[in-house]
Amino acid sequence: MRYCIFLLLLFLSLSGNHLAKAQSNFYETNTIQEIKIYFEESNWDEILDDLFVAGDEERLMGSVEINGERFDSVGIRYKGFSSVSVNRTKNPFNIKLNYLKDQQYDGVDKIKLSNVIQDPSFIREVLSYEIARQYMPASRANFAEVYINDEYWGLFTNVQSVNKEFLADNFSTVDNPFFKCNPEDLDLDGENSNLSNSPGTDIENYKGLYELRSDEGWDDLYELIDILNNNPSEIESVLNVDRTLWMHAFNYALINFDSYIGYAQNYYLYKENDVFHPILWDLNMSFGVFRFTDASEHFDGFTIRQAKAMDPLLHHESVSVLPRPLMRNLFANDTYRRMYLAHMRTIIKENFENESYKTRATELQALIDPSVQTDPNLFYGYQEFKDNLTETVSQTIDYPGIFDLMDDRTDYLLDYDGFSGAPTIEQIQPITQSGEVWVTAEITNGNNVILAYRAGGNGNFTKVKMEDDGNQNDGAANDGTYGAQIPNPSNSIQYYLYAENDVAGRFAPERAAFEHFTLQTKIGVGQLVINEFMASNETAVSDEEDEFDDWIELYNTTNSDVSTAGLFLSDKVNNFDKFELPDVIVPANGYLIVWADEDGNQGPLHANFKLSAGGETLMLNYADSTVIDSISYTNATTDLSFARKPNGTGDFEEGLHTFNGNNDFSATHPTFVESGVKIFPNPAAEKLNIHFEDKTPNQLLIKDLNGKLHLSKQINLNQEWVRVSVGHFPKGIYIVHLVFDDFATAEKVIKL
Repeated sequence: MRYCIFLLLLFLSLSGNHLAKAQSNFYETNTIQEIKIYFEESNWDEILDDLFVAGDEERLMGSVEINGERFDSVGIRYKGFSSVSVNRTKNPFNIKLNYLKDQQYDGVDKIKLSNVIQDPSFIREVLSYEIARQYMPASRANFAEVYINDEYWGLFTNVQSVNKEFLADNFSTVDNPFFKCNPEDLDLDGENSNLSNSPGTDIENYKGLYELRSDEGWDDLYELIDILNNNPSEIESVLNVDRTLWMHAFNYALINFDSYIGYAQNYYLYKENDVFHPILWDLNMSFGVFRFTDASEHFDGFTIRQAKAMDPLLHHESVSVLPRPLMRNLFANDTYRRMYLAHMRTIIKENFENESYKTRATELQALIDPSVQTDPNLFYGYQEFKDNLTETVSQTIDYPGIFDLMDDRTDYLLDYDGFSGAPTIEQIQPITQSGEVWVTAEITNGNNVILAYRAGGNGNFTKVKMEDDGNQNDGAANDGTYGAQIPNPSNSIQYYLYAENDVAGRFAPERAAFEHFTLQTKIGVGQLVINEFMASNETAVSDEEDEFDDWIELYNTTNSDVSTAGLFLSDKVNNFDKFELPDVIVPANGYLIVWADEDGNQGPLHANFKLSAGGETLMLNYADSTVIDSISYTNATTDLSFARKPNGTGDFEEGLHTFNGNNDFSATHPTFVESGVKIFPNPAAEKLNIHFEDKTPNQLLIKDLNGKLHLSKQINLNQEWVRVSVGHFPKGIYIVHLVFDDFATAEKVIKL
């Protein structure tokens, strides 16, 4: 940050990269929920069986009571694959509270209850998710006593859905390309959702292998597949590699092979900041229950003894009987391979070497013991429930004792090449001098040291090599102290270090990049301003859900990125902590839109208040009452906005909106001039390419002939072209607006 750093608040802390939001107590791990399901039909079980066999995900309507709170007109169906059977009494449930009504329980509108059929211990899924959440975004999970028509049906696991609410908790967006990576028909001898390019170049061939959960994204998925398979050296441009290595490390450490490893399924992909992030799913067969394949040497299955000594690098050192490019092509990179083993070492040391998992497993079993004892539909006996913590329970298959499996697995991995011999990283110091920031650290036994940093928020980390040359604020050359500069830093800097030698690697902090160091200062008055807002929006601008809600535009007046960490918006004087902004980055001279609609489930940038058309005070502030900007207004006119003119600094004037753009002219009725822009193909069916020959615009808008906004996109400085998807647009004629600092262009395009 080359503008002045006000040392009002300066601290160095360890923090997670997930957004700090209030989360539902419905998934509090140390609680047992009570869920009562009511059906009017006496043959409800036959109806649900028939719906499941039909496979069309239709639901039977009923009522649900959750911890005493009643919900009517709820949609219910069975969920799962092998865990469901028409010959089984205790089947897993998918309950949709908002089936016919807009209703939620504690912020949750979809409930997923698993019947624990593959786990005599009952705790595998809940314990596994609890471990995973230390290192990556993962679902919350606990237990629920389920009743049907007031008859106790048994104890189930209650697992948070990976849906928009999950994305809102863990990302800065909710509407980007989003895939569930489970094939429509699981092929036990096939590739399934393995991200191989075997299906070819026609995207239609991939649509049975992955389930699109967003409006668009097939081209994005194919781009990931293409680069992963054909140009893996560029994989960081499309994939969060660190998150992927954490996922693999978790799966191999806990022998969770009903995952990408085994049949290449049970994970999600969500795209944010131009890269895909993998998300774990379906951990009910962790701790060695799934042993049918590893897609490598044990392609035809493996024993509990082999599970204990499963080589975590078989897909590097041996064969991939079925393609696993998300492992094999990453492990081919020496640094990625050492990072992967460093992550696995962290998981083992923090949970298994110290035996803390045993304490936690015992606590969870004690919590649910009474519920298991009285469960009328147990798949295993109560004694098997008790025994399976420590010893193998044999029924249809052998279910390994969790302690027995992991004690031996821990011993095996701690002796594995790459677990020991890592460098040490000590005395990490951020140095601030005249608005410039450097980071130094003492490194022992390392020959490659990396500093990764970002400007707060949920963005991608930039990596730079740290040097011990005496020119990086690192003292004398070759003294063991390494340094690197963070150029043009923000008011919030998140960073971590990685050091390696030819044997092993180490992160600082150990849980990086999910956790990281933070250097943060408050912004000053005038650096981030309320630039425009609309308090009565009926037809002007719609949000991601095509709803016309109130909105607030913030503008970064500086030449550096600004983080919103610690900032609040409020429409009430003296209520300084009404809506905490998520930690996102407003780019230099860029804009951020917050929807004032009381609908946080639509995303983290949807505030918990609405604006009054009759007038009120709107504030941007810190919780300690430090006001960064405020505006009082009266009598807002429908579909007109209040905007600062000149942009970012002037007084507010009411008029035509310039949503997410410069207020010094109207983006709705701009002055059009020639600017050497090329738009093709035109007509377009799926993608539209827009090239800028002379100058890069700030913003791209696409509207229909009625003026409805269909797309709004910020454009980075010096970007020479953009590609946007129009496949979901209705057929017709559209106007492409390109908004520059002092003028705009427009071009008609036809959507086929």
